Amino acid sequence: MNAERQVPAAAAGPTPRDRANALRLLAVDAVQAANSGHPGAPMGMADIAEVLWGRYLRHNPGNPQWVDRDRFVLSNGHGSMLLYALLHLTGYDLPIDELKRFRQLHSRTPGHPEFGETPGVETTTGPLGQGLANAVGMALAERLLAAEFNRGAHTIVDHHTYVFLGDGCLMEGISHEVASLAGTLRLGKLIAFYDDNGISIDGEVTGWFTDDTPRRFEAYGWHVVAEVDGHDPAAIERALRAARAATDRPSLIACRTVIGHGSPNKAGSEAVHGAPLGAAEVAATRENLGWTAPPFDVPAPIARAWDARETGRTLERDWRERFAAYEAQHPVLAEAFRRRTGLDGHALLPADWIGRANALLRGTANETAVATRKASQDALNLLAPLLPELLGGSADLTGSNLTNWTGCRAVGADGAGTYIHYGVREFGMAAMLNGIALHGGWLPFGGTFAVFSDYARNAIRMAALMRQRVVHVLTHDSIGLGEDGPTHQPIEHAASLRLIPGLDVWRPCDRVETLAAWISAVERVGHDSGPSALLLSRQNLPALVVDDALRLRVRRGGYVLRDAEDARAVIIATGSEVALAVEAAAQLAERGLPVRVVSLPCTQVFDRQPRAYRDTVLPPGLPRVAVEAGVTDYWRKYVGLDGAVVGIDRFGASAPAADLYRHLGLTAAAIGDAVADLLA
Repeated sequence: MNAERQVPAAAAGPTPRDRANALRLLAVDAVQAANSGHPGAPMGMADIAEVLWGRYLRHNPGNPQWVDRDRFVLSNGHGSMLLYALLHLTGYDLPIDELKRFRQLHSRTPGHPEFGETPGVETTTGPLGQGLANAVGMALAERLLAAEFNRGAHTIVDHHTYVFLGDGCLMEGISHEVASLAGTLRLGKLIAFYDDNGISIDGEVTGWFTDDTPRRFEAYGWHVVAEVDGHDPAAIERALRAARAATDRPSLIACRTVIGHGSPNKAGSEAVHGAPLGAAEVAATRENLGWTAPPFDVPAPIARAWDARETGRTLERDWRERFAAYEAQHPVLAEAFRRRTGLDGHALLPADWIGRANALLRGTANETAVATRKASQDALNLLAPLLPELLGGSADLTGSNLTNWTGCRAVGADGAGTYIHYGVREFGMAAMLNGIALHGGWLPFGGTFAVFSDYARNAIRMAALMRQRVVHVLTHDSIGLGEDGPTHQPIEHAASLRLIPGLDVWRPCDRVETLAAWISAVERVGHDSGPSALLLSRQNLPALVVDDALRLRVRRGGYVLRDAEDARAVIIATGSEVALAVEAAAQLAERGLPVRVVSLPCTQVFDRQPRAYRDTVLPPGLPRVAVEAGVTDYWRKYVGLDGAVVGIDRFGASAPAADLYRHLGLTAAAIGDAVADLLA
């Protein structure tokens, strides 16, 4: 276990207030130069940041990817200049010129922290509350990884997750979802600092936020240190030491601060929240804080006091020595740890992954009808022995999503397991999945009904924005779920999810396509990194990919499933409607109208194929009809203005699935009529 003090105490020289004021003035100067931004939170939280980053945070500015670093999340991401100032001063590759270019095109200091754009930024934040959820995911990932790999005195996974958050984060409902679960799981290495300044954009929060936050978190099962003076370094450090000692539960340190601390005329008001101070107030703030250095200039003694590069190198060197000793004793575990964490550039996928994956596709029996949610569970049973990093879960729908697999173990407060029961927390689950993926070492997935992807949508979007390999298993994907009715029947959801850039949306038609979807989701690493959504049926679907020559073609996202000599049109279908398309093609053949049937389970993967391949599947000039149990507009991009779409542009109804399909016009006969009308 880490020693109580994380880094050596600062040598005599600049005071903690001097160091904190460097953060304040860099934030003030950058926002003023950009004429845009949020100076209030950085100014108010600077003293808290000085204690944490200057005395406790274990990190290495020379290697932002060191696997056993502490994780730091700025959930109130509008205060991004606090983080950028910290990264610059501690020695990350973020020169002062980047701070001068705050919020400018192509700078490494965007308006809100963006993962992958700025070295040292652990997650993209800005949508309030999600940073806290990411941090809960990171803390859980750390504990589960430690349980799997640490052996006796060999503790190669041993770090904390720290998160800064504000009133806005706590007003968002997602904060309840994840704080509740974090308390239940007793995540003792998660420490949150609450910036209790009583101000949001509209002014004093007492008109709309009067929660007793300390008691709220105590009710979740958190350790709480309340009423901390957020401008007293000694008080902050005492609170932090107490939080680090409470290893049996997460901690909230509630810090009373003044937003815009140091600004003589605007501190404590919404005027300093989201706008530059203005030239006159910047000058007055400098005078009030006794800061004589010009804009963007940090006096050398203060800069030296902040520099964490040598300390970081020492911390990582010591860890690598420990890892070498661990590797000597546990070589198999060490190799698995290298692969799963990508240590030193190690490939994330197992050796000979492509060969193994293709062998699974070729060897999977596909003879009987099966619901694709069940086919997904069968795929997990095939993949889990190859991928011990699978970390699954469901939002209280395990028996419906079928997201568990043989041998998975439920995660509990004891700190081990591979399956998370998230409870009815779709948004929290999705954002925690992002945190788990960002932490590394796991391939996380979570399940819910497709219609409830709306609850999770912003977190799914954030996964795509950050290009994180997260898998969303979204079952009951159409009116085929039947009697539960329109509240549970997705209509617009497939199309809506497909509009998220970088999200691969799979809607497979049978067992083989479902396995291909899972394999594709697993393979989203490197330049193609990103999340995937698997839209899966409740009802049984017939086996359609029975030709061995087609099995590997599924991985291209779209392919010719059934062809006809001198085909006069193409029917494009996905998921449960592919069988209808095949039936319609047979009926049309009897009418002397030969057609091609194209299964398009993932339009994103298909669209990434070379133009020549796409043209062989969908020949230019050949009339097209698309069919899907959902809104029709999305399919215009494939059928053109002259094509036809058979779908549903209304909400469903409560009835048996077969009755609904007939009632809403999703039948082979209706598809055939649409083709015939197109060719008339």
